[in-house]
Amino acid sequence: MPELPEVETVRRGLVPVMEHQRITAATVNRPDLRWPLPERMAARLTGATVTALRRRSKYILADLDTGESLLIHLGMSGRILISGQSIGTFHHEHPAPQKHDHVLFDMGNGTRITFNDARRFGAMDLMPTATAETHALLARLGPEPLGNAFDESYLAQRLHGRMTPIKSALLDQSVIAGLGNIYVCETLFRARISPLRLAASLTSTETAALVPIIRDVLTEAIIAGGSSLRDFRQTDGELGYFQHRFAVYDRAGDPCPTAGCTETILRTVQSGRSSFHCPACQPVFATPA
Repeated sequence: MPELPEVETVRRGLVPVMEHQRITAATVNRPDLRWPLPERMAARLTGATVTALRRRSKYILADLDTGESLLIHLGMSGRILISGQSIGTFHHEHPAPQKHDHVLFDMGNGTRITFNDARRFGAMDLMPTATAETHALLARLGPEPLGNAFDESYLAQRLHGRMTPIKSALLDQSVIAGLGNIYVCETLFRARISPLRLAASLTSTETAALVPIIRDVLTEAIIAGGSSLRDFRQTDGELGYFQHRFAVYDRAGDPCPTAGCTETILRTVQSGRSSFHCPACQPVFATPA
């Protein structure tokens, strides 16, 4: 499932062609995705202008001049593609309709934005913009890891006394919004913290170090256009490239990339998810101060 960097990459790709543009026609080709689509969705979107395009955790929110916001979740296989825009001297025509093109937005600038989702695990909803943060999918989310509300004191308070593995704690969306399996694995490797350690066992120094490492990993991934493992594509159809920089994720059996380390990367399963780590660089027990 796309994580924060992939969703932010998609949002940034949409901004130049969607923000401050009028939706001249919205087409909804089926009544549901993961859940039923909003009533009269096409009619409520047609004629509306997108006043802002923002991201909350793994969701894209398009604020409209009608006082509503469109929530978009890519799910496991959702893709958003843009056609009809000019890039330099090249003009990308609208492609022929595809089987899994479920929602389309024709914009006033001539572009078409297509939501394609083969497995239909994505979702869309409409809600009043003024109360969007109280929506069931957004209400319990923690702070954005790239925002000012996420700092050392906040993370220390949320991890204090928490008797769950640090991997699970960082994946908890009520603790930090947007982090997923890939970037937690990479973060913990850089921090030299085992995913098996209890969150409460982290020292104040380790907890403080996690904050800038999380931000660095996410920022680097956004610059690289996210990670493409299976279905993810950017809005221009291109792959993300951060997967070529994975230190541990999906590298079980490979040598540890740390200079001088002779161990190999291990894969363990935690709460049904794969964790990847180096047993030497990320010891299960905290190193005495």
